Amino acid sequence: MTNPSTHIPATPGCGRAPAPASIVAAGAVCLAVIMGIGRFAYTSILPLMIAEGALDLAYGSTLASANYLGYLLGALGCVLIPNHWSSARLVRWSLVATVLLTAGMMLPLPGLWLGLRFLSGAVSGLALVHTSRWCLGAVARQGRAALGSAMFTGVGLGIGVSGLVASAMIAAHWTWVAAWGGFTLTAALLLALVWRLVDPATEFRPAPAVRVRTRGHRLPRVDLQLSLFTLAYGLAGFGYIITATYLPVIARSALPPSVWLDLFWPIYGLAAAIGSLAVTRLHGRFETRALLVLCHLMQATGVMLSTIWPSLPGFVLGAVIAGLPFTALNFLAMDEAARLQPHRTAQFIGLLTAAFAIGQIFGPPLVQVIMHHVTDPGFGFDLSLRIAGGALVVASGLYILLRRRYR
Repeated sequence: MTNPSTHIPATPGCGRAPAPASIVAAGAVCLAVIMGIGRFAYTSILPLMIAEGALDLAYGSTLASANYLGYLLGALGCVLIPNHWSSARLVRWSLVATVLLTAGMMLPLPGLWLGLRFLSGAVSGLALVHTSRWCLGAVARQGRAALGSAMFTGVGLGIGVSGLVASAMIAAHWTWVAAWGGFTLTAALLLALVWRLVDPATEFRPAPAVRVRTRGHRLPRVDLQLSLFTLAYGLAGFGYIITATYLPVIARSALPPSVWLDLFWPIYGLAAAIGSLAVTRLHGRFETRALLVLCHLMQATGVMLSTIWPSLPGFVLGAVIAGLPFTALNFLAMDEAARLQPHRTAQFIGLLTAAFAIGQIFGPPLVQVIMHHVTDPGFGFDLSLRIAGGALVVASGLYILLRRRYR
């Protein structure tokens, strides 16, 4: 199966496009900064901030929710951005904003953190959509569509490396302020590395959609298909977010003190990077929606495994199984979005990302409500994870329905 985005008519920019491998590498670095640092470095630093009394779990959950709300609005903003705007230029300035917002978290002003995490989420939502649009469109038009999924290794590698760095910082007795400073410097260096590759002058712009007149018959309706697809993707956002926000904290509540407690999150991220590479080999050999079903069932298994097997091997295996499909399903959903809406891909991806963000927003409040009504934090986390895993199973069922009804 070829990527449908290869059939999108486009108008090239005035410059010479970089090689596909360079484009994908740059896209991966952008996502490592925007998602791995801008969004998920917080997961690694949260236990340190709680331990040093900078905040408690309740306020930490509030900051997480603010970030996810910002992510929602950033993604919704993509629906309003004109189709002819340069994705490369938007990505460049999103990288700059990520560096500045990460630096702002060094300030010991808890009231300010709420706004910073909200803005960081908004930047992440916008930048994920437009990094995908720029990178996937560029490689598809050079005949290397399947290579595009390797871009999503940036998210996994960003999570994995940031988690390992945070673990090293904790072992070296760095303060949470120093930890945020280290991530700021890393983001700034990576920004300088890819600035020239993310070049608006070499960007391909989509041509205006061709209006189709029909006589004697109506075009098939796709509204229900798009709605079900969007709902399934939104459930995936809810299904993964409790693990993505609290995994180091959950491990500390379930296991005795160990060096492993700070390694489950990096393992999750590195597994995600491997999954992104693996899907480049599977994409085209199997139907996209069949792969989405597999990814959601795998992630459901990984999310709930620690509740069934609350041990060191259980957490390691759960992190691997949940991590492998983490970014692979993002690529698969965006690839399907390009097929379903070839002339409004960025807008539809923005809508999908918004649904994903809505799902994420419900995660931390659910944990807060459950924790308020239980006396055992371990039981509270287990219940939260089982609900999340159930949402992923429902999402896989929706993709099965889509496969049978819309071929």
